[in-house]
Amino acid sequence: MLRIEFEREEDGRWIAEIASLPGVMAYGSSREEARGKVEVLALRTLADRIEHGETVPEVGELFVVAA
Repeated sequence: MLRIEFEREEDGRWIAEIASLPGVMAYGSSREEARGKVEVLALRTLADRIEHGETVPEVGELFVVAA
């Protein structure tokens, strides 16, 4: 599971971050908007890693190869 951490800025914006994926951070005007944006960014980051042959332990149990 990827843990999303939230913080609220002084100007009212929300920051959502997934610390286990460096650089995956997003702002939103609401907590829900920040969450949606960071989830999309996390999926794009994981897809990029897979595409470039990197090991992605975050999704290791997600796929099962059928016989």
